Amino acid sequence: MRILFVGDVVGRPGREAVKAILPPLRQKLAVDVVVLNGENAAGGAGLTGEIARELRDAGADVVTNGNHVWDQRVFLSEIETLDFAIRPINLPPRNPGRGWIVVKDVLVVNAIGRVFMAAYDDPFRAVTALLEELGERAPRVRILDWHAEATSEKNAMGWHLDGRFSAVVGSHTHVATADARVLPGGTAYVSDTGMVGPRDSVLGVDPRVVVERFLTGIPKRFEVATGGPVVFNSVLIDVDASTGRARSIDRVDRTWEKAA
Repeated sequence: MRILFVGDVVGRPGREAVKAILPPLRQKLAVDVVVLNGENAAGGAGLTGEIARELRDAGADVVTNGNHVWDQRVFLSEIETLDFAIRPINLPPRNPGRGWIVVKDVLVVNAIGRVFMAAYDDPFRAVTALLEELGERAPRVRILDWHAEATSEKNAMGWHLDGRFSAVVGSHTHVATADARVLPGGTAYVSDTGMVGPRDSVLGVDPRVVVERFLTGIPKRFEVATGGPVVFNSVLIDVDASTGRARSIDRVDRTWEKAA
């Protein structure tokens, strides 16, 4: 089984790149399941039902989220109507939506870290509790979108789930890391996949806004960068469907520029 995980999609430039790149890429790589992080797809902050469906129509089987999941308040009610969109499993009780889904015999889980992040519930316990709850009903192929800041916490989750998940794939920082590998127990791991967003930016944001904020300390509204090429960061995971063990994980990176 071949699974493509697409990094955080940032704003309209990211969405346009997904629509241009993902359909032919999915066919070329013979991908079975596409998991895509959409938490920054709505103007760089949050997600809406309309945009989630736009990403699904472009080829995403599952749309995951992160710390910006509720930035667009309308999504609090919309997520319940989307059977392909999930949010971090370790959000406090009474949050709408759910933290996992099974698509094409693949268990996809979304979890969020706590180091340098908000005070969420324990993600290690949350994922372990899900496996215990599902028991023998859990598909052998299991993918975790691990939305966290600190590489130490990300690495720890990879080792915690080694042999129990097919892949632990990092998101959130928008900066692709060079540590993709298969751990000894058969779990594919990468600290961060990267993003689908403007290359000439600071994590997808207009660099002038970010630099000014660092220089003055005065909060300014972030604006998605416009113009120039868009990077498309993803990883392709090859999994033995009979055992759930990953055979390989490889970076799949592209650059796209809108025609004039």
